[in-house]
Parts: sequence; C-alpha cells; structure tokens
Amino acid sequence: MFISSAFAQTAPAAASGGDMQSTLMSMLPLLLMFLVLYFVMIRPQMKKQKEHRTMIDALAKGDEIITAGGFVGRVSKLGDGFLTIEIAGGVEVQMQRSAVIQVLPKGSMK
Repeated sequence: MFISSAFAQTAPAAASGGDMQSTLMSMLPLLLMFLVLYFVMIRPQMKKQKEHRTMIDALAKGDEIITAGGFVGRVSKLGDGFLTIEIAGGVEVQMQRSAVIQVLPKGSMK
C-alpha cells in the first residue's frame, strides 16, 4: 500500500551488508571487556599460582615457614603431598604442602 513493491524487494538485500557490520560492532565492547579482564585479573592470578607452586616444590628440610593456619615452624619431614613441621620443642604437626604460604629467611624463628 504505502511502500512500493520494488523498494520492498531491495530493502533486505541492502540491510544484510550493514547487518554484519553492526553485529561485529556490537560484539566489540564485549571483546574489549574480556581482554581487560584477562590482563587485570586472570593473568596476574595465574602468575601468582605459578610462583606459589614453585615455592612449595622448592621446600627443603630445615626451612622456616608460615602456614595458612598461622603456624610458624621448621620443616622436619617432607612427603609427596604432606610435610611435618616442628612448631615448638618436640611438637610436630603434619599438614598439606599447599598450606604453606611463605618461606621465612633462615634464623627468623628463635
């Protein structure tokens, strides 16, 4: 009625080329947000996990450590997944290696 048949037939063909471009432009902010999220949050967390794993793998008998539970002690025995730390004279506690959060410099414990 109001739209001629020639105009109605050519309109979808013209819109399909611009439709692809508008789809890409609408996805661009989402991709940029993901890139920012990766570089600000994901990548530093992965680096921190790698450093922690390296520290745990390098533990040796006699190292002075701090655990996640707040214990400060000296490593007395090492196993595959567990270690035994001496927290006081004659008091030993067995715990998982992953509970170690920091290795102290030698001589920190008195």
